Amino acid sequence: MIRCAICGERKASATLRVCADCIRRGKGMEYIEEAHAKIRAAYKLVSSPPKTKGGITCGLCANECKMGEGERGYCGLRANINGRLVSSVPEGYALMHVYYDPLPTNCCAAWFCPGSSQSGKVNVAVFFYGCNFNCIFCQNETHKNLAAARAMSEYDFVSAVLRRENAYCICYFGGSPEPQLPFAIHATRRILDERERGRDLRICWEWNGCGSTNLVRQAAELSSASGGIVKFDLKAFNPNLSLALSGVPNERAYENFKLIADEFFAVSASASSTPVLTATTLLVPFYVDAQEVENIARFIADIDPRIPYSLLVFHPAFYMRDMPVTPREQVLRCYEAAKRHLKYVNIGNKHLLSLSRVFE
Repeated sequence: MIRCAICGERKASATLRVCADCIRRGKGMEYIEEAHAKIRAAYKLVSSPPKTKGGITCGLCANECKMGEGERGYCGLRANINGRLVSSVPEGYALMHVYYDPLPTNCCAAWFCPGSSQSGKVNVAVFFYGCNFNCIFCQNETHKNLAAARAMSEYDFVSAVLRRENAYCICYFGGSPEPQLPFAIHATRRILDERERGRDLRICWEWNGCGSTNLVRQAAELSSASGGIVKFDLKAFNPNLSLALSGVPNERAYENFKLIADEFFAVSASASSTPVLTATTLLVPFYVDAQEVENIARFIADIDPRIPYSLLVFHPAFYMRDMPVTPREQVLRCYEAAKRHLKYVNIGNKHLLSLSRVFE
């Protein structure tokens, strides 16, 4: 950690160089742009979503990259080649890694999901490479190593899942699923159509939520029909702070969250079944504070105060390795702020608090 390059008073990440209060006021954004450009250059990714006049638009996520000839999109998975939008893999394939995680697992929704009682069954964990965000605290940064990723066909993926008799749920995460949502949605429909009668399979999504509204709705329909959960990682509420932490705006996440809540949450809640929607926020030390959490919690409560919300204790990762585990005082203040508005609030990664120190 360092002292803020703008005010010289409050603590800041050595990568960002600017404290939360200055960022919220729109100060020091040149440091923010420099930090993200440096991170992305290390992975040969463009520094910001291209907006080339006359280019081809990709509509899979909120970035809506507009690529000129030879340009690649922000996620790194698509490019304009000879005037055509070309994917890194052939149609019917995705850059992904699949593994089987024994239940109960450390899923962010485990504190209310019935999967936490399904001993002997497994979660089909689907890790997608590529992401439409550039979170400097990313805990799965290997998704940026696109050259090392293996392409899997829809046929092989669907066949593998159908053979797994003890599969209880599928969780799509990454990176984030948004850049490869068409593949995931199509494959999931095949799995649900072809599975044996009586073999329920819950479909869950763990994402930043800034996908195409149409695709997000289709994904949520699959979760609602199967008893699965859509988990939004609401990074921050203030637009400047979200941009600093994740590299791109996140307004679409809040729009999509409300859409899913309005269309699907009330039905799942009234039926006394598993809530179809939940949100998490990572408590990045000195950045995602009680002010951010209270604003997020108020936003959720205005939709429905019964929506489950989990606050995750941070541990050092990626370009925020100089930061501490979330101080206990920050966790407590954030928890109290969320509880003022929501009925169901959880603290995740509690085990990390034994490593936490309180910083003034």
